[in-house]
Amino acid sequence: MQLLDPNDPFFRPVWRRWATTLVPALWACVEAAHGSGTWAVAFLLIAAFAWWKLIFQGPDEGKDG
Repeated sequence: MQLLDPNDPFFRPVWRRWATTLVPALWACVEAAHGSGTWAVAFLLIAAFAWWKLIFQGPDEGKDG
């Protein structure tokens, strides 16, 4: 079981993959604006991980294997 599975049917719509990536990134900006640097970095790392799995790697559709 993966933490974020890009092949899950929930992530089939592209907007859900982007939303899962952008919401934590925007929340990191809110935390940074309020002076909570630790939480800002934490949410930025979550957004980076989501981007890596859901956008950069993406689902296995059309790939051999």
